[in-house]
Amino acid sequence: MNYTELFVFIAYFLFMLGIGLFFFFRSKNAGEKDYFLGGRNMGAWVSALSAGASDMSAWVLMGLPASIYALGMGQTWIGIGLGIGYALSWIFEAPRLRRFSIAANDSITIPQYLTNRFLSKSKALQILCAGIFLVAYTVYAASSIKACGTLFNTVMNIDATVAMYIAAAIIIAYTFLGGFSAVCWTDFFQGLIMLAALLIAPIFALALVKAGSGTAAALPEGFFSFMSSPQDIISGLGWGLGYFGMPHIIIRFMSLKSEKELRKSSVIGISWTVIILVMSALSAVAGRLFLGEIADSSTVFIQMTRKIFPALVSGLLLSAILSAAMSTADSQLLAASSAFSENLLKDTFGIKLSQ
Repeated sequence: MNYTELFVFIAYFLFMLGIGLFFFFRSKNAGEKDYFLGGRNMGAWVSALSAGASDMSAWVLMGLPASIYALGMGQTWIGIGLGIGYALSWIFEAPRLRRFSIAANDSITIPQYLTNRFLSKSKALQILCAGIFLVAYTVYAASSIKACGTLFNTVMNIDATVAMYIAAAIIIAYTFLGGFSAVCWTDFFQGLIMLAALLIAPIFALALVKAGSGTAAALPEGFFSFMSSPQDIISGLGWGLGYFGMPHIIIRFMSLKSEKELRKSSVIGISWTVIILVMSALSAVAGRLFLGEIADSSTVFIQMTRKIFPALVSGLLLSAILSAAMSTADSQLLAASSAFSENLLKDTFGIKLSQ
């Protein structure tokens, strides 16, 4: 166990909890609109990085680099599909969703918006959406928490299950305390950490390879071929379709305080996502060259970072994996809880809930 890295991780967790406590004491008398939508008063930078970070879970630092590391650059069609889908959702969906959600009786959740937008008398749509959110996000949030366990087990040799419980407790704590505002602000800082880690680690690795350090392994034949099978290309591009319906992302469109902020946010958000995806692919290439063959390709970013940097720096960079996992899990937790309390308990079953 490296105690310096452990200290960095603990400091990171305390910082996340501090943000939750800040918004808890700041918003003690806030209502459901503030708790679930930030009072529609979010700025461009926070909304943009929050939307991006809540999507780019640990797969962008572990899954995507592992896939490219093992199978070659043909796997980048996933990133290309995601980049296109994300950009189109900001350009075409975000302005309309923000305007119409306000016009549709100031809706604060996606199921509520759909019901109000189409003047539906039936509660079936809200029940269906809420059920899908609860089932799908339980699985997705669990995968994010699993990534936290894998990180602590790999880096600290801490039991993965224990680490998962700790990560889950902290995510629930700051989300419960601070609601949407705490989630967005933690995601904002987590987005900055992810960007810094993906900019620094692969560039340093490639520089060391060029200087003669590291393994300097030869890349497999055809590694740089982008021409995968038609099925891989279509499947990769298809990943981008999900952005138009992911509640934990598109809810950010509804939370922006003005049209001007929305336009600025779209430029920031699209730019951040493109850089993240490009650098994630570069991490796989750098890892291949710097490390050579490794047993578990999903740890390529972890091993590369720990081999290059001293413990304090590697701890900061590896906290990007925590950031990626937690920024997704907290957003999904909030989306699922809003669907459960607002759309099922309150709107469908008529249970009166205090603010």
